[in-house]
Amino acid sequence: MLDDILKPIHGGPDDGPEPLYDFSTNANALGPNPVVLRYIRAKDPSRYPDPLYRRLRRLLAEAHGVQPEQVAVGTGTSELIHRLARWNYLRGPILLLKPTFSEYARAARALDLPLWEAETPEAFLRLLPRSSLAFLCLPNNPTGEVYPFLEEAAQKAGGALVLDLAYYPLLENPPPLPREAWLLFSPNKAHGLTGVRAGYLVAPLDLSHFQNLAPSWPVSVYGEGLLEGHLDPEAESWLAETRKELHRLRRLLAQGLRRMGLEVRESPANFLLVRVGKATEVAKALREQGIRVRDATSFGLGEWLRLSAQREEAIQALLQALKEVLARVH
Repeated sequence: MLDDILKPIHGGPDDGPEPLYDFSTNANALGPNPVVLRYIRAKDPSRYPDPLYRRLRRLLAEAHGVQPEQVAVGTGTSELIHRLARWNYLRGPILLLKPTFSEYARAARALDLPLWEAETPEAFLRLLPRSSLAFLCLPNNPTGEVYPFLEEAAQKAGGALVLDLAYYPLLENPPPLPREAWLLFSPNKAHGLTGVRAGYLVAPLDLSHFQNLAPSWPVSVYGEGLLEGHLDPEAESWLAETRKELHRLRRLLAQGLRRMGLEVRESPANFLLVRVGKATEVAKALREQGIRVRDATSFGLGEWLRLSAQREEAIQALLQALKEVLARVH
């Protein structure tokens, strides 16, 4: 049924009790960023935001060295992805590289648009000139890959090549971005503030029409605070320090899993994949012990869990619980 296809599947809250430890989302586990939080708390919720977000778009444009007309804001990148699909309507096929974030395919299917799901980078590059809208997640969710062909893809793109940079600020060595690419930013993840929904798109052309496709006031005043605050140099300093610690914690988690004899695909950001066999069964058993993980079955990876870097106490609890669960499940 269409409703089953369009049902969102993500990490984070479920209908169970609050977990003791949550490895299911890739938000910065050391957040929230106190600098950005200060901007959010300074906002007045009794007033409307500017419906055109003129000041906000100007600030974002200055930060990226573009014109305000090249910036569009939205209720997080998920809303912007769906808006991109509407903007693309009747233009041509939407292209993605599997496995990846499910929202790209959901946006295409919601509008019954042609969807090309490439299985390999070679197939993606071959189809790219004939697509009108293509998505790449950088680093990819859930695999953590940083694709080495970004410049080639930007040159071959027949339409808009959109780079989803949700976890880009958490990379150890972020690669340069092609000037021709469309860039999606969602700073709430890197700053540990995923409950504040706001994101923005930067493109190499005028986005005025695209911005006008949004419903009125897509970003709340708190979302404005998030997007303004993440530009503060003090916020970036906090992020730089926590990024180092997150990488240390990710490596610690990977080492513990490998000592258990498990196959690990470690990303250069703050998450990894671990092969556990019956992922859905293992995830359910861990949830019963108060630990939430991301079953990667919805990505087409039925033997894998995606885990984010968490504090040491959480890592030790997960490793102990996973050892017990695997002994039962296997």
